[in-house]
Amino acid sequence: MNKGRLIVFSAPSGCGKGTMLAEILKNKSFCCSVSATTRSPREGEQDGISYHFLGREDFRRRIDNNEFLEYAEYCGNFYGTLISEVDGRLEKGLNVILEIEVQGAMKIREKRSDAVFVFIAPPSVGELRRRLKKRGTETDDVIEERVSKAAGEIALAKNYDYIIVNDALEDAVDDFFAVIRAERLKTANSGDIIDEVIKNA
Repeated sequence: MNKGRLIVFSAPSGCGKGTMLAEILKNKSFCCSVSATTRSPREGEQDGISYHFLGREDFRRRIDNNEFLEYAEYCGNFYGTLISEVDGRLEKGLNVILEIEVQGAMKIREKRSDAVFVFIAPPSVGELRRRLKKRGTETDDVIEERVSKAAGEIALAKNYDYIIVNDALEDAVDDFFAVIRAERLKTANSGDIIDEVIKNA
């Protein structure tokens, strides 16, 4: 069985990454990593499916044991990606997607040379603002704060391996799968193919 691929997937709020992921995950060879957190479960959330819910002492013990690919504290709670959660699925041949913000992604960049880094960008900052307003769920001040944060994140997209502009959903999803195909065909990832060709000469 071939090992799966680790994919770090980032996008500013309003870029449609949730909709893209829903389409990508229709392909059962892909899955999303389940993060760990110290916050309490919300109604309807299930341990091991929504999050791995851990006590603060357990979380800190796992930090000390280097069990996280990355972690951060946000609003008084810890959030992190367990190495076991990722590597266990990769060994089963699944492609594991980490939906993660830019700072967390850069931490993973330092640790995992095997990861593929994909950034989802809007067609323009103006279009991002329009999409956020169309939601109708936030005030203009909050929208401008999100747009400003998004501009900073987009500036860091150059640190990723691939940038996909999500203008039309179907095209963006096609581009994502093209990235995965390209990664599979890289010489560095094709040792098994070469060995098989030579063996059958």
